[in-house]
Order: sequence, then C-alpha cells, then structure tokens
Amino acid sequence: MDKGIDTVNQFEQVPTVSIYGLQVCKWGMEDTVKYLTQVIESEERRPFQVITANPIMVMKALEEPDYMQVMKNAELLVPDGTGVVWAASKVGTPVQERVAGFDLLHELMRVGENYHWKVFLLGSTPEVIQAAAERLHLQYPGVEITGYRDGYFKSDQDAEVIAQIREAAPDMLFVARGADTQEPWIAQHKKEIGVPLMMGVGGSFDVISGKTKRAPKLFQKLRAEWLYRLLTQPTRAARMLALPKFALKVLRDKENVTKPR
Repeated sequence: MDKGIDTVNQFEQVPTVSIYGLQVCKWGMEDTVKYLTQVIESEERRPFQVITANPIMVMKALEEPDYMQVMKNAELLVPDGTGVVWAASKVGTPVQERVAGFDLLHELMRVGENYHWKVFLLGSTPEVIQAAAERLHLQYPGVEITGYRDGYFKSDQDAEVIAQIREAAPDMLFVARGADTQEPWIAQHKKEIGVPLMMGVGGSFDVISGKTKRAPKLFQKLRAEWLYRLLTQPTRAARMLALPKFALKVLRDKENVTKPR
C-alpha cells in the first residue's frame, strides 16, 4: 500500500485512472480493504461513499449529468466491472485487478470481525434482507448487525429510514436498491446518515440470502459474470446493451477516454 497516505480523507492520494472523468482506484482488493479500514477506524468518522463502478454505470453517467456528479462526488470508485478493468488497460493505465462489490462486502465483513464493527443492511425485500442479515451474522459473528430494513420505501419515508440508521450507529452501511437508485440515495443523504462507510451492493443480498446464485467460478475466472447474469436473467438484455456500447466507445475514443470531462 502507498506509504504516503497520512489521512484517509485525502482522496487525491489514492492512485487512480481517469475513465471519462471518473477517477477509478487502481488498487487491488488487499490495498482497498486496508485503506477502507483506515477510513472506518478514523477518529473523524466522516461520511464516506464507495461506488463499485461498472460500464453500465459509466454509460449512465455519460448520458445523465446528475448521475455523473453522483459518481464524481463519491469518495472512492473501485473497478467492479470487467469492462472498466479492460478500459483502464486499453488506455495504458491498468488497475491492479477487479474489485467486485460482492467480494469487497465480504472482505470488509471479514476484517470487521477483528474490530467488532457494526453494520446496517438496507434494501431488497423484507424476506431477503432478513435472510441476508441472519446468514451474515452466522458467517461473521464478530460483526454486529445493528439493524436492517427492506428497500421498498418512498422519498417521504427517507427521514424515518435515516433516523433508524443513525440510531443503530453502524460503522458500515450496505444499500441494495438498484444502481439507478442506491448511489444517488446515498449521495443525497450521506451527510445526514453520517456513517463512516456507505456502499451500494446491488444484488448482493439476493445472493447472500440464497435467493439467487452467483456466477460459477468458471464464469468468474473468464471475467464473464455479465454473461451468466444475461443467460439466467434474459430480462436484463436491454440493460446489458450498455456493455458493447461502452467497449465500442472506448475503442473509438482512444486517448480521449482519460481526458477530463
């Protein structure tokens, strides 16, 4: 890990590659987790948002200025999508490895056992979130699940949800409400929530609860989890069109990929 990091709040000290103006961290899983451990353990306990960046999110940011601002304002972007890892390599500034959000969640829970961190889970259905909380408690008994709540609430309930999270006083907040919703929601309310680490985790609770399965190891090894999701969830086809669009755009734009926007 970079020995020059004296304070976790100096985001500019994180080595990054610019992908269409989005500063994506170049670290692998180990250094990312070390850094985020410092974030959580910092006495300042400032709100800190992690976004697990993938090509679909990058394309959305390019099309929607508000979403671009959400991603730019996050304290850390990690290279979740294989396409982002490929793009970084294509422009000559490779990242160390893919840092998948599902794996990052588990690594943070694993490290959290040593520090007895507290966690709040927000999102998915009541049945799924309860099952996910129970399974995470069994898998990581050293981490305290201080609260959980499903993600089916409207904007007029935001204050109630935020109050519930603040009362639980977690060290980490994991939110699963879909990429279109979870990142903007965290960004909008992170100062009020005041949790040291907040991260959108997409469909992770569905997998943790046992409702759905993660892609087999072969698909993971081939960096083709997106293909497995498409094969098992054909309804995602329209959303998945962003992947070839992103690849073609990177190939077409070449050196312009890394220029500020």
